Amino acid sequence: MPVMSSIERAFCRSGPWRWVAERYVLSWALDGVRPTGRVLEIGGGSGAMAQAMARGFPEATIIVTDVDDVMVRSASQLLRGMSNVRVERADVTGLPYDSASFDVVTSYLMLHHVIDWEKALVEAARTLRQGGLLVGYDLTSTALARLVHRLDGSPHRIISPVELTQGLDAAGLKDVAVRVSAQGHVMRFSAAK
Repeated sequence: MPVMSSIERAFCRSGPWRWVAERYVLSWALDGVRPTGRVLEIGGGSGAMAQAMARGFPEATIIVTDVDDVMVRSASQLLRGMSNVRVERADVTGLPYDSASFDVVTSYLMLHHVIDWEKALVEAARTLRQGGLLVGYDLTSTALARLVHRLDGSPHRIISPVELTQGLDAAGLKDVAVRVSAQGHVMRFSAAK
């Protein structure tokens, strides 16, 4: 399973990113969804989005996962002391959780780092309870996104909105919505089980 480049790791752990994530990105990405119950964040990186979720939705129990040991350590440090959050190392293409064990699964700007992202969507769907939601955002397949990831050397497989829609459908999810934003550079998505 790929890990982030050193450039992305530095950005993900930066104070400015945490500030922007909490004040703007989380509410935009959730698009009106209020995470409650058991929440799984896949590919949680440094924990910036989980920190914002834990503060904004204290009634939720959040498990933050990442495959990158550096990010798991960073998230563990950032989120220590937050009683409604736990950080664990997990590969999104083979999640170590029971089927139907989460009310919400979130994915924030990480699917493009998973070469087999279709399998990641199947795993996310598997862990959702009936009626649960998968919600998040990612880069779209643009020349800029492809160039940046080639230059920084991080493993990636950038996704088009059509491919993401098809992947969510193939994972057995319904009410699939993929909405392109930011001049076509990012997309928000949601789907239900």
